Amino acid sequence: MSKKEKSIVKSGIVLSLMTLASRIMGLIRESTKASFLGTSMYADAFTTAFQLPNLFRRIFAENAVSAAFIPTFKDYLSKGDDEESRNNTQEFLKATFTLVSFLTVCVVLIGIIASPFISLIFCNKPTDPTAADYAMQMQAWILKRQEVSILTRIMFPYLIVISIAALFQGILNGHKIFAPSGFTPVFFNGIVILATYFLSPYTANPARAMSIGVIVGGCVQAGFQWPFVRKTGWKICFTSLKKTFSNPGTRRVMALIGPTIVGIAAYQINDLISTSFANNLGDGIASSLSYSLRLQELILGIFAVSIGTVILPDLSGLASKKQWDDYNQMLAQAVKIMTLISIPVTAFSLVTGKEIISLIYKSNSFDDNSVALTLGVFRYHIVGLLFIALNRIISPAFYAQGNSKLPAIAGLINCGCNIILVLALSRPMSGNGIALALTLGSVANTVFLFIFMKKMNTFQIGYLVKNLISYVLRISIFSVIAVIPTYFVHKALNSVFADYGRLIGYGVPVMVSALVFGIVGVGLLVITKDELISVIVRKFKR
Repeated sequence: MSKKEKSIVKSGIVLSLMTLASRIMGLIRESTKASFLGTSMYADAFTTAFQLPNLFRRIFAENAVSAAFIPTFKDYLSKGDDEESRNNTQEFLKATFTLVSFLTVCVVLIGIIASPFISLIFCNKPTDPTAADYAMQMQAWILKRQEVSILTRIMFPYLIVISIAALFQGILNGHKIFAPSGFTPVFFNGIVILATYFLSPYTANPARAMSIGVIVGGCVQAGFQWPFVRKTGWKICFTSLKKTFSNPGTRRVMALIGPTIVGIAAYQINDLISTSFANNLGDGIASSLSYSLRLQELILGIFAVSIGTVILPDLSGLASKKQWDDYNQMLAQAVKIMTLISIPVTAFSLVTGKEIISLIYKSNSFDDNSVALTLGVFRYHIVGLLFIALNRIISPAFYAQGNSKLPAIAGLINCGCNIILVLALSRPMSGNGIALALTLGSVANTVFLFIFMKKMNTFQIGYLVKNLISYVLRISIFSVIAVIPTYFVHKALNSVFADYGRLIGYGVPVMVSALVFGIVGVGLLVITKDELISVIVRKFKR
C-alpha cells in the first residue's frame, strides 16, 4: 500500500475517532429529544423549523467549503510562502469571511421576516369543513403553524455562526488539521442536551428549549475553532464589499459554488417536499424520518464524512500537480474503505434495528408506536447506506478538480427521481415510501456520478469500477456469512433479556450480537488476508 493510501487510513482513523465522540453525543441529543418530544406535533414542528437553516447551512457551509473554498485555498497555498503569496492568500481569506458573513446575515433576516409564510408550506390547512373533528383539526393546524414560525425565528441565526465555523474548518483542513473541527459537534450536542433539560421548565415547551440550545451550540462551534485558526498565522477579519466581490479568489469560489447551489437546492427542495408530505400523512411521520436519518448519519458522519474530509485536500493537491495515478489510487482506496464499512453495517442493522432504536430512543414520550414508525422508515433508509456513502466520497473527487457542475447535475437527477418516487410511494407506503424514495434517489445519484466520470479523462473509470464491484461482492458475501449466526444469537438473547428493562433488555442483545458479527466478519477478512484490515490493525497497534 502506498504512503498516500496509508495516510487516508491514518488520518481517517484519527478523525473518525473524534467524530465518533460527537456522533455518540448526537445520539444522546436525539434520545433526549425522543424522551421530551417523542413523535408528537412538537417533534414534527422542531424537525420542520430546523430544515431551512440546514438547507442554507449546506449551501453556505458544508458544500461551499468542500466544493469551492478548499480547492481554491489549497491552490493559494501551493503558490509558495513568499510575502506576495501570503498577502494574496490573506486577502482571499478576508474577502471570503466577509462574503460568508454578508450573505448569511441577509438570508437570516429574510428568513425571520418570512417565517409565518414558511410555516404555510409545511402545515396544510384542513380542507373538509364537514368533518366531525374539523374544529379540532383547525386548532391543531393553528398551533402547529405558530410553533413552526416561532422555532424558525429562534434557530435561523444558527446559519450565521455555523457558516463561519465551516469556514474555519476549511482553513484548518487546508492545513491538514482535522481534530478541532471533528470535535466541535461534541460541544454543540452537549449544549443542546443541557438546554433541553435545564430550560424546558422555563419555556412553553421543550422544543423551544432545544432551539435555544441550537443557536448557543452553533456559537460555541465557531468559537472553539478560532484559536486553532489563529495558530495557522492567518487573520480573520472583514474587508470592504467592493474588495470582496472583486477578489479573484472569491470570484473563483462563487463560480465554483454556483452549480453546487443548484444541486444542493434541488436536493433540499426534495427534502422540503418529503417533509411536507410527511406532515400531511399524520403526526409522527416527519419526526420518525428525522430519528431514522440520525442513526444513518451516525455511520455516515463517523466514516463517510471523515474520509471525504480527509481526502479532499490531498485530492486537490494531486489534481493541481496532475498526478492522476496517485489521485485514482487514493480515490479507489477511499471507495473500498466505505464499502468495507457500509455493507456490514447495513446487514447488522437489518437484524438488530428494532433493539437499536429502542435502546437509543425508547423512553417517556417515545413509546412502542414510535419505535414501530421509526423502525419501518429505518429499514428502507439503511439499505441505501452504501450509495449515500459513495456519493459523499465521489463528489469531492470532482470538486478537487474544480468541477462542481457534474455533481450538481447528478444531484438534480437524484432530486427528480426522489420527488417522483415520493409522489408515487408516500400514500401507499406512508413514511416508509418517503424513505425508500430517498434510497432509490441516492442509487441514481451514484450511477450518474460514475457515468459522468467517463466525461473526464482524469478518472481511470475502468480501474475504479473494477475495484468497487469486486470488493462489493466480496464484502457482501462475508456480511451474509457473518449475519447468519448473529441472527440466531440475537433472537435467543432477546428472549432471555426481554424483562430486564431498557438498557439491559435491549443493550445486551445488541452488544453481544455486534461482538459475534464482528468476530466472524473480521475473522473472514483476516483469513483472506484483506489488505485494508491489515493496515487498520497496524495503525491501531501503534
